[in-house]
Amino acid sequence: MTKVGLVHDWLTGMRGGEKVLLSLARIFPDAPIHTLLHVRGSLDPELERRDIRTTFVQGLPGVARHYRSYLPLFPAAAATIDVSAYDLVVSSSHCVVKGVKRALGAVHVCYCHTPMRYVWDRYDDYFGGDRIATPVRPLIALAANRLRAWDVATAPRVDHFVANSSYVAARIRRYYGRSSTVIPPPVDTDFYTPATDGGGAYDLVVSALVPYKRIHLVLDAYRGSPIPLKIVGTGPEDARLRASAGPEVTFLGRVDDAALRDLYRGCRAVIMPNVEDFGITAVEAMACGKPVVVFAEGGGAESVIDGETGIVFREATASALRAAIDSIAGLRFNTAALRARAEEFSRARFESRFRAFLDTALAENAAAGAAPMAPTGPPLAMKTTSSW
Repeated sequence: MTKVGLVHDWLTGMRGGEKVLLSLARIFPDAPIHTLLHVRGSLDPELERRDIRTTFVQGLPGVARHYRSYLPLFPAAAATIDVSAYDLVVSSSHCVVKGVKRALGAVHVCYCHTPMRYVWDRYDDYFGGDRIATPVRPLIALAANRLRAWDVATAPRVDHFVANSSYVAARIRRYYGRSSTVIPPPVDTDFYTPATDGGGAYDLVVSALVPYKRIHLVLDAYRGSPIPLKIVGTGPEDARLRASAGPEVTFLGRVDDAALRDLYRGCRAVIMPNVEDFGITAVEAMACGKPVVVFAEGGGAESVIDGETGIVFREATASALRAAIDSIAGLRFNTAALRARAEEFSRARFESRFRAFLDTALAENAAAGAAPMAPTGPPLAMKTTSSW
């Protein structure tokens, strides 16, 4: 019998990555879950009941709220995760756990949500401008350089990469020099369903409040808008965004799934202005019969069909976003078409695709004598400067 271990970066809430982990946990109901840290009570009860094993990060001061501050320690923490007992390691990674060391002859499959965005193409979003005090910028640049080097050096520990979108597959190729198979993440289309009435009293943003999500762009686009805007989510940018928001904006913080479904059902449209790795929010909205305004670059535009299930805008400016938002009033979106598009990303379809992929990957490794697969080539873009 194949012994399986699951690995995930951190467990602090039920965002897109954790929804993928939930499906992986259902595929492997007996597999322990290894993670850097676990904020108890923050997960779906089904995950909370699992065997969750943490690292020394769990005991660091204030880690539940400020875990991002410990980023330079995460590679060392990942190195302490012991997966030597497993024949198959499945990592769900957007940061460091793709770098765990599996046993000789074991197979490591990484479901990659994104290469580490903090140190690659989103470096300036997190650490540029006035976000970091001037005296510590050189230290952060040095840490980022080391994390980039570590990220590339540990890519060969993965035998098979799975990407959540074609956009992320291109980034895996760019930074790691590796090919990947695209399997879009799961969306609970049984739970997210349309309402009996049409709704449409407000527009909605559902997002972590972090720099790269471009919530400031939405605030600028909605200034003076006759359509109210509601924002669901929390994060380190919360206070900054609230201070700059106009009276048409309401911040709702974190809400439970039932409340989120009601918000989807009651809105006119969901707004996603950033470069998404995939964008589960867009599919949840479509499952509830609502169109999505999404930026052209990234995974979000892979799920939204322009003019049919939403609007794709192509310039990252408040004026371009406002024009897209204003155009909603002149379009009619078919609820059945929105729903049909969302069902292409159902949880059942994800689990079926992932099982089929694993069967093929394990068969390939067995045919090769269970030897780890070699990388497909050198990284195509490894920079060691901080100008990202």
